[in-house]
Amino acid sequence: MTDNKKKYAALKKNGEFQFLFKKGKSVVTYAFVCYYLLSRRRANRCGIITSKKIGNAVKRNRARRVIKEAFRYFEPLVREKTDRRYDFVFVARVQTPEIKSDRVLSLMKKKLFDLL
Repeated sequence: MTDNKKKYAALKKNGEFQFLFKKGKSVVTYAFVCYYLLSRRRANRCGIITSKKIGNAVKRNRARRVIKEAFRYFEPLVREKTDRRYDFVFVARVQTPEIKSDRVLSLMKKKLFDLL
């Protein structure tokens, strides 16, 4: 039997996204742009943005799923490495729907892990 609970906390409010864009640090890869900022909350939080530049609804949803799945594996590694908690916003890019989630995960590890 599977557990349908979310494995991470989500950013939902527009103000939270805007705050991260203005105050957060950014990392750019060919698959995504990530904005991150130290948080006072108990959990790491993630928000995902997919614009219409990526393609139709099917491609945008695929990009979200790929990033969500990669973050699901990345988040416990962040918890293990540091006691600090972060807010992340991932902005999908045009290539994201065509990439597998394990490739996105390896990009997260390579680009973000050392910065946290």
